[in-house]
Amino acid sequence: MEHNIYLYILVMALVTYIIRMLPLTLIRKEIKNKTIRSFLYYVPYVTLAVMTFPAILSETGSIWSAWAALIVGIALAWMGKSLLQVSVSACLVVFLLELFLV
Repeated sequence: MEHNIYLYILVMALVTYIIRMLPLTLIRKEIKNKTIRSFLYYVPYVTLAVMTFPAILSETGSIWSAWAALIVGIALAWMGKSLLQVSVSACLVVFLLELFLV
Protein backbone atom coordinates (compact mmCIF):
# COMPACT_ATOMS: atom_id res chain seq x y z
CA MET A 1 0.00 0.00 0.00
CA GLU A 2 2.76 2.44 0.88
CA HIS A 3 4.47 1.71 -2.41
CA ASN A 4 1.37 2.94 -4.29
CA ILE A 5 1.47 6.28 -2.50
CA TYR A 6 5.00 6.96 -3.72
CA LEU A 7 4.00 5.94 -7.23
CA TYR A 8 1.06 8.36 -7.14
CA ILE A 9 3.29 11.19 -5.93
CA LEU A 10 5.83 10.43 -8.66
CA VAL A 11 3.16 10.43 -11.38
CA MET A 12 1.70 13.72 -10.10
CA ALA A 13 5.16 15.30 -10.03
CA LEU A 14 5.89 14.16 -13.59
CA VAL A 15 2.57 15.41 -14.93
CA THR A 16 3.04 18.77 -13.22
CA TYR A 17 6.59 19.06 -14.51
CA ILE A 18 5.62 18.15 -18.08
CA ILE A 19 2.74 20.64 -18.10
CA ARG A 20 5.06 23.43 -16.99
CA MET A 21 8.06 22.39 -19.08
CA LEU A 22 6.38 21.94 -22.48
CA PRO A 23 5.41 25.58 -23.05
CA LEU A 24 8.91 26.70 -22.10
CA THR A 25 10.54 24.32 -24.55
CA LEU A 26 8.06 24.50 -27.42
CA ILE A 27 7.32 28.23 -27.46
CA ARG A 28 10.54 30.19 -27.81
CA LYS A 29 9.30 33.36 -29.53
CA GLU A 30 7.16 36.11 -28.09
CA ILE A 31 3.44 35.43 -28.47
CA LYS A 32 2.02 38.13 -30.73
CA ASN A 33 -1.47 36.74 -31.30
CA LYS A 34 -3.88 39.10 -29.55
CA THR A 35 -6.39 36.38 -28.66
CA ILE A 36 -3.83 34.05 -27.11
CA ARG A 37 -2.22 36.90 -25.16
CA SER A 38 -5.62 37.94 -23.84
CA PHE A 39 -6.40 34.34 -22.85
CA LEU A 40 -3.09 33.94 -21.04
CA TYR A 41 -3.56 37.26 -19.25
CA TYR A 42 -6.81 36.10 -17.62
CA VAL A 43 -5.75 32.54 -16.72
CA PRO A 44 -4.50 33.40 -13.18
CA TYR A 45 -7.69 35.32 -12.35
CA VAL A 46 -9.95 32.55 -13.60
CA THR A 47 -7.95 29.93 -11.74
CA LEU A 48 -8.19 31.89 -8.50
CA ALA A 49 -11.93 32.38 -8.95
CA VAL A 50 -12.53 28.70 -9.67
CA MET A 51 -10.62 27.70 -6.56
CA THR A 52 -12.22 30.21 -4.17
CA PHE A 53 -15.84 30.53 -5.34
CA PRO A 54 -17.06 27.14 -4.02
CA ALA A 55 -15.45 27.84 -0.65
CA ILE A 56 -17.18 31.22 -0.43
CA LEU A 57 -20.62 29.63 -0.56
CA SER A 58 -19.95 26.53 1.52
CA GLU A 59 -17.74 27.62 4.43
CA THR A 60 -20.21 29.74 6.38
CA GLY A 61 -22.89 28.58 8.76
CA SER A 62 -25.65 29.85 6.51
CA ILE A 63 -25.98 30.10 2.75
CA TRP A 64 -27.64 33.50 3.21
CA SER A 65 -24.67 35.03 4.99
CA ALA A 66 -22.41 33.62 2.29
CA TRP A 67 -24.48 35.19 -0.49
CA ALA A 68 -24.69 38.51 1.36
CA ALA A 69 -20.91 38.60 1.80
CA LEU A 70 -20.40 37.67 -1.86
CA ILE A 71 -22.69 40.48 -3.01
CA VAL A 72 -20.99 43.00 -0.70
CA GLY A 73 -17.57 41.83 -1.87
CA ILE A 74 -18.49 42.13 -5.54
CA ALA A 75 -20.02 45.58 -5.01
CA LEU A 76 -16.96 46.89 -3.16
CA ALA A 77 -14.57 45.41 -5.71
CA TRP A 78 -16.63 46.97 -8.51
CA MET A 79 -16.28 50.35 -6.77
CA GLY A 80 -12.49 49.94 -6.80
CA LYS A 81 -11.87 49.23 -3.13
CA SER A 82 -8.67 47.43 -2.12
CA LEU A 83 -8.48 43.69 -1.58
CA LEU A 84 -8.09 44.24 2.16
CA GLN A 85 -11.24 46.39 2.33
CA VAL A 86 -13.23 43.88 0.29
CA SER A 87 -12.16 40.85 2.32
CA VAL A 88 -12.59 42.52 5.72
CA SER A 89 -16.03 43.80 4.71
CA ALA A 90 -17.14 40.38 3.49
CA CYS A 91 -15.90 38.76 6.70
CA LEU A 92 -17.69 41.41 8.76
CA VAL A 93 -20.94 40.81 6.88
CA VAL A 94 -20.74 37.06 7.57
CA PHE A 95 -19.87 37.65 11.20
CA LEU A 96 -22.72 40.09 11.82
CA LEU A 97 -25.35 38.07 9.97
CA GLU A 98 -24.45 34.85 11.71
CA LEU A 99 -24.23 36.61 15.07
CA PHE A 100 -27.70 38.18 14.85
CA LEU A 101 -29.63 35.81 12.58
CA VAL A 102 -28.49 32.37 13.71
